[in-house]
Amino acid sequence: MDRFDSLRLFTRIVEFGSFTRAAAELGIPRATATHAIKALEHRLGTRLLERTTRQVRATPDGQAYYDFCAHLLIELEQIESSLSRVASEPRGVLRVDLRGSVATQLLLPWIDEFCRQHPQVELVISNGERLADLLRDGIDCLVRTDAPCESSMASHGLAVLPQLLCASPAYLQRYGEPRCPEDLAAHVGIGWLQRQRESEARVSLHNGEAQHDYRLRKSISVSDSESYLICALRGCGLAQLPRAHVEAHLRDGSLVEVLAAFASPPLRVSLLHPAPRRLAPAAQAFVDWATASCAARFGHVEGVADSA
Repeated sequence: MDRFDSLRLFTRIVEFGSFTRAAAELGIPRATATHAIKALEHRLGTRLLERTTRQVRATPDGQAYYDFCAHLLIELEQIESSLSRVASEPRGVLRVDLRGSVATQLLLPWIDEFCRQHPQVELVISNGERLADLLRDGIDCLVRTDAPCESSMASHGLAVLPQLLCASPAYLQRYGEPRCPEDLAAHVGIGWLQRQRESEARVSLHNGEAQHDYRLRKSISVSDSESYLICALRGCGLAQLPRAHVEAHLRDGSLVEVLAAFASPPLRVSLLHPAPRRLAPAAQAFVDWATASCAARFGHVEGVADSA
């Protein structure tokens, strides 16, 4: 096994936490993988991996070596791809993560367009509940709502969706309808579980002069937008949601808009990806298709191709 293959094997072992899974993905026997890593550790003169009966994880030296190797392999793959005669035809596996129903509904109903345009690309779509570590999870692109962009990532605005504050008739019968933002102090919201932070139920409204945040009491907290909508329909609290996402519920009366005179801030939906000098052809094709598809339906969003 040459040095390039050894580096690729080592990074996949760290990412999977398993010799067996890494060897299977690369199509080599597990014994070959074990021998190759031992040879790599011998050549470097340090232990890279800690092995137990249940998992494999990087040592401190191994983690530093992994970070270097991961970036090196990305750069090498991009250079090879740009020089390849088939670089103009996107191909291979493309991993895209769509968090929540808003992101999913924004792109999936039209995803067949991308598949027809790029038949050599195999799409793998997940629906994660956190901002994935792109290198470790192997995700090429993510779609998120109002997500802070890290310095190592680029952001493309896909849509800015109008929002409203709403509640179910059962909730309003129990708590009454707020007439002004100050009334929210006596109302209940639906909490959002946020990574490494306590959940909070909060709505933002414009009172004619400035936008203000209002923190509500909460009786339930969720971590995804579909659960948030279901809890609103069941009368668990006030909810602030994109108008397009609840239009059918407003028409059939299962949700009622409240405080309509006080504008809710729009919800920005963005596509995120690592910010190297050059994207792989399949990832670039997806970025181009997603931004063009959303622009045709929602108009151009300022800040497309922002680099954080």
